[in-house]
Amino acid sequence: MAQLQFKGKQFVQNHHLTVKYHELVPDKKKSLTDKVRLDDNLIIHGDNLLALKALLPTYAGKIKCIYIDPPYNTGNENWVYNDNVNSPMMQEWLGEVVDKEDLTRHDKWLCMMMPRLKLLKDLLRDDGVIFISIDDNELENLIIICDEIFVETNRFGLITIKNNPRGRRLGTELAVEHEYLLAYCKDINKFKAGRLELTEEQLAEYSEKDLDGRRYRPLGLRKRGALSKRTDRPNLHYPLYVNTKTGEVSTSGRNGFEKVIPKLSDGTDGVWRWSKSKVEKDAGLLFGRMVKRKETGINEWDVYEKDFAETEDGELKGRLFPTIWLGSEFNTETGRDQINELFGKTIFDYPKPVDFIKHVLILAGFTDGFVLDSFAGSGTTGQAVLELNNADGRKRKFVLVECEDYANSVTAERIRRVIKTLQNERNTFSYFLLGKPIEMENILSGKNLPTYKELARYVFYTATGEEFNEKKIDEKKFFIGESKQYKVYLFYKPDIKYLKSTALTLEIAESLGQVKGKKRLVFAPTKYLDQDQVDRLNIDFAQLPFEIYKLAD
Repeated sequence: MAQLQFKGKQFVQNHHLTVKYHELVPDKKKSLTDKVRLDDNLIIHGDNLLALKALLPTYAGKIKCIYIDPPYNTGNENWVYNDNVNSPMMQEWLGEVVDKEDLTRHDKWLCMMMPRLKLLKDLLRDDGVIFISIDDNELENLIIICDEIFVETNRFGLITIKNNPRGRRLGTELAVEHEYLLAYCKDINKFKAGRLELTEEQLAEYSEKDLDGRRYRPLGLRKRGALSKRTDRPNLHYPLYVNTKTGEVSTSGRNGFEKVIPKLSDGTDGVWRWSKSKVEKDAGLLFGRMVKRKETGINEWDVYEKDFAETEDGELKGRLFPTIWLGSEFNTETGRDQINELFGKTIFDYPKPVDFIKHVLILAGFTDGFVLDSFAGSGTTGQAVLELNNADGRKRKFVLVECEDYANSVTAERIRRVIKTLQNERNTFSYFLLGKPIEMENILSGKNLPTYKELARYVFYTATGEEFNEKKIDEKKFFIGESKQYKVYLFYKPDIKYLKSTALTLEIAESLGQVKGKKRLVFAPTKYLDQDQVDRLNIDFAQLPFEIYKLAD
């Protein structure tokens, strides 16, 4: 697999690992909920690299769909490289606007994207998918870097969006009318794409019914077009046999069965679309029919697949998404009109239209769980989620991250106004700010100590790698959660006197009770137990702060 080399790559390849965890500080006044919580719809104001790292303890492996609309790096966007990477060269980049005259603008863009993409991958569910809007300025670079991070075989597709029918002149003599949507799965074998509803014209094609009343259309099993010659796919050239009375299809011949060989229109040997093993497994979906060949005028048997309009549960299956999206619902002018209608004035010049994001979410098969947009902008993704839920009654949730000052005045305010128009009491969101970094070494000095909940989230995720659920915390019993391997306890208070005087003693250890099948993982400043006692009580002890890192290794 080809890898892209760019200035600064060696410094950012693992930068996401060195980014410190930061507290997520709830802001009740800016939230729209009775109880601010991390499992609500979320709007987070702060640098998106730091925010993604802060989300890991709660959301690692939990996000079903990610949509991002990063800077296209046209040279006209005035974006600034702001990642504090430990490199003299990259320190010189800090705070400098990336414009057309910047000879390192592609390097800076890739250095900005790489650590974010790696954290986004960590946040995805195994059946999740990420969609990235982009244009020609960085498309080729983005594909190569995503092939490296997500693995090329997990590339789901590239969609062309006609988003500006008037066209824009972007340094060329062409009127640019389009941009792209690039998609990668976490594991393409576990991802199941959503489908569009069938049009009335398409539904009319399903004109036949089986014995159960399911509508279907016949699709010829002979392969057409590219790679349809026997020499192209010799393993797909084999005889099938059709029962001349019932139309039953088999891979073996018997009395009353007619032999059928796949042929091309010129009479040469062709191939089937299905392998022989698939025919043997799903022969009930096939049928034979006598047809007159246009080329020869001769009646002969042919084999067809029953392509059903409904699932076995009776729901319409829908149609595949096209690779080119056309229509006014995808135009940036439509997006601008939509947000102008909410605010009564022009807020953004080129916001994404709501229906475009809805298409993305439907294609993602996003019917439950969370969608994350870490370049949230005006908040179109949040509006799309709320409107989809309002239409079908599902409970999708969004996580929006916006670093600019308008996170509250535009991003969150848009969501407030949309919720008001929908008049649905279930619609809430919690607003968070990025707080101070969780510096484990501060435990030694007693300065800027994290809260119990923030440290619990940090040590649980870092030590176990599993999802943290703050609802499981029982601070009085020092219990912070349960992983596949451990019941986890944290003896801690943000008080230097407590930390200096607290230890895991035999009495405290025995008071934790018996545990079957799992060990206890206990975090505390120190312990007054010997190893035999620790082993007898089925405890793994981790001294704050440094043994957290040892467990993570």
